[in-house]
Amino acid sequence: MAMTLRLTDDETNALRQQAEHEGRSMQEVAREAVRDYVERNSRRELLDRILDQELPRYAEALERLGR
Repeated sequence: MAMTLRLTDDETNALRQQAEHEGRSMQEVAREAVRDYVERNSRRELLDRILDQELPRYAEALERLGR
């Protein structure tokens, strides 16, 4: 699916410089950044969900350890 991504001049320059530094296209660098962002946030959401479910079970033990 195609989309238009509007960047500021500073963002465009930074992306161009990074792509040139890596010897890759700006599109490749931008797509990798999006994949990394989605993966990182998906893991964070999963961890938050697990902690919300499991922390209450261990709340008393954690309270004792904190004393």
